[in-house]
Amino acid sequence: MLVFLNATDVNAESPVNRYMPKYVPRDEAFEDLRTAAIIEGKWKVMLSSLFPTLKEASINSDVIKTFSDINDLYKESPPFEIKSKDEFWEKVHLPRMLRKMIKESMQDIFKFDPPNIISRDILSCCLRDDELGRLTLAGMNPLSIERLKVFPPVSKLDPSIYGPQDSALREEQIVCHLNGMSVQQALEENKLFILDYHDVYLPFLNRINAYQSKKAYATRTIFLLTHMGSLKPIAIELSLPGKNQNVPSKRVLTPAVDATTCWLWQLGKAHVCSNDAGVHQLIQHWLRTHACLEPFIIAVHRQLSVMHPIYKLLHPHTRYTMDVNAQGRQLLLNAGGKIESHLSTAECSTEITASAYQNWWRFDMESLPADLIRRGLAVPDPTQPHGLKLLIEDYPYANDGLLIWSAIEELVQTYVNYYYPEANSIQSDSELNAWYCESINVGHADICHASWWPKLSTPNDLISILTTIIWVASAHHAALNFGMYPYGGYVPVRPPFMRRLVPNEHDSDYATFLADPEGYFLASLPCLGEMLRYISVLHILSSHSADEEYLGDIKDLSTWSGDPEIVEAFYKFSMEMRRIGKEIEKRNADPKLRNRCGAGVSPYELLMPSSGPGVTCRGVPNSVSL
Repeated sequence: MLVFLNATDVNAESPVNRYMPKYVPRDEAFEDLRTAAIIEGKWKVMLSSLFPTLKEASINSDVIKTFSDINDLYKESPPFEIKSKDEFWEKVHLPRMLRKMIKESMQDIFKFDPPNIISRDILSCCLRDDELGRLTLAGMNPLSIERLKVFPPVSKLDPSIYGPQDSALREEQIVCHLNGMSVQQALEENKLFILDYHDVYLPFLNRINAYQSKKAYATRTIFLLTHMGSLKPIAIELSLPGKNQNVPSKRVLTPAVDATTCWLWQLGKAHVCSNDAGVHQLIQHWLRTHACLEPFIIAVHRQLSVMHPIYKLLHPHTRYTMDVNAQGRQLLLNAGGKIESHLSTAECSTEITASAYQNWWRFDMESLPADLIRRGLAVPDPTQPHGLKLLIEDYPYANDGLLIWSAIEELVQTYVNYYYPEANSIQSDSELNAWYCESINVGHADICHASWWPKLSTPNDLISILTTIIWVASAHHAALNFGMYPYGGYVPVRPPFMRRLVPNEHDSDYATFLADPEGYFLASLPCLGEMLRYISVLHILSSHSADEEYLGDIKDLSTWSGDPEIVEAFYKFSMEMRRIGKEIEKRNADPKLRNRCGAGVSPYELLMPSSGPGVTCRGVPNSVSL
């Protein structure tokens, strides 16, 4: 039977229309405070898209001339001024009042708070080697670094399609950086680590490099773990599809020995960071948190009643995620949207994400301990506090993350054992089993037959599944999301894409590079308008709203008023989050931890549980709420 609801009916929902082509159930939609913050953010993006266009028109060039042009974007820099003002405003056909408003606000509209990466080191215009290593462990994307297990590294791509699997890296290229060790000795002593984006990018490079304004490699970066516990980059491999006989398909750069190799090394690191920006946004962030959690969240609402104990446990960790994802698909991941415009992956972005999902993502590897072991960053050790021994002892993301992981696990263990004391109570719960079955078979239908999906038969199975979901929704997402502007907001250090390849001696513009290497580097970066639009988006996505609910916040425990043991467990969890916050503060003040403390080094606070509103580079919300 069809029931027609009119506009005054309190049970009516607004239909999807061409102006708002997304639907989110009302109980999952943004509340008024969050909606206001989103609207304000959209206006900022619109303004940031307008004024760069006006400035570019005034200088008649899309190439940045000096680093000062970039530093002028931040509040600690001198005010921005348009050259040839009168001539410029004559060309801009706008109403007089609007022109006056724009001119009066022009001094501030470009100004951003300096990101963490430059707020203490504004004069460093290129990425230092030590900073590349540190940010790999304590920056915007601390989830891609792996221990190198085989040298040279070997591709897993089909050689009949993508060419030989062998790497161009050789022992003689790096042995001088190994402090007297051979490569084999360094491997055995767990001293070599790698950022390996070769297989992620290589299948798509021909399409990416077909763009005039976007150029990319498939990169591999080798790091040495120093005696001080920091990572030092010692080689970068740049790979292209091997179809052009005039251009080598693989090239290796090593740390600088003279002026020319210094600039080549800087360009190589910029391409590494460009690769990393794409993997961070598409795989580590969107795929692993937003996309892969959504089926579990939808199934929660479809299969669990609001009185079900697992619904009540998970509900805070589902807040806003469906609306965030709907907005993301509409504004960020859509064809021609922000992701395709601002990342080197361009129109291949969704395909890269889909490939990673099909060939790499596994739910059973999403727990923090399993992820660290898979990447070779930890080994099981029952004598250690969390049952793991980290092979890089000063790994801020892992060190702080394990504190939160263990606290979540303890809370979930208490909760599950209270409501499900025996295995048969799990097996007889039809709602619970329907939730998990739908999450896999409907939500993850493409890979539902994979053998690695965890079984749901015992309380321990449920504890593991729920702990992983809560971890990914809270701390895992926070570590990847709220550092985007603080660690990615200075484009010369972390460009989202590059416009030129690294020159070699046979290139026609190699002489131009030799004559003006700084100019070549700047011309390789996105133009000023692209930079501003990109960092405007990062600034919005890195912001906490005033209505954020953080891990350990106690809002209302009345739903468990009849279960004092559960109420006590939540209070204990809240106190543990406060203790973790104090422990992180203590670690950030320890000079022996060089990856989070030192001259000009920003403290690692992304896993600090609490935060105020705005861009704070800290705070762990309960859910994927932005």
